[in-house]
Amino acid sequence: MLNITPLGWIHTILGLIAVVAGFAALIGHRQIDMASRPGRMFFWFTVATAVTGLFIFRHGGFGVPHVLSLLTLAVLALAWFGERRSAGGGFWRHVAVVSYLLALFFHFIPGFTETLIRVPIGSPWASGIEDPRLKHPIGAAFVVFLIGAVWQVLRVRRMSRAPS
Repeated sequence: MLNITPLGWIHTILGLIAVVAGFAALIGHRQIDMASRPGRMFFWFTVATAVTGLFIFRHGGFGVPHVLSLLTLAVLALAWFGERRSAGGGFWRHVAVVSYLLALFFHFIPGFTETLIRVPIGSPWASGIEDPRLKHPIGAAFVVFLIGAVWQVLRVRRMSRAPS
């Protein structure tokens, strides 16, 4: 049907939970961070998604998806570190909020790619991972990320300047 292995299903479900948790954190708390339950869920489910992704070799050997998994883990580590260093705002708070958003954006790259090369079943929208048509939805997600990142930076700056 969709040609997904059991590990692929687990990886996909973990990723979907992470994305929902990320949006829940953004909607409920206006940011993704470890202080909120959805933020912690986003963090740990994204870690699990990235780690399981390292063991999926649908498109051959080690490749771009694996690099994205490693990059995601590095960005999450940076976000976590930035959050720990961000007392009262400042540079590290900006690093943390933008890094968490970047990790959320990273979910959309394989999400769009793997979905659009499989559906509709029998006549997928994209022919493969190199199909230029994939640039449009991923590019749109990147623009949304950029808008969100600017919003987060301005929000953090405004909060750090507000009187306590």
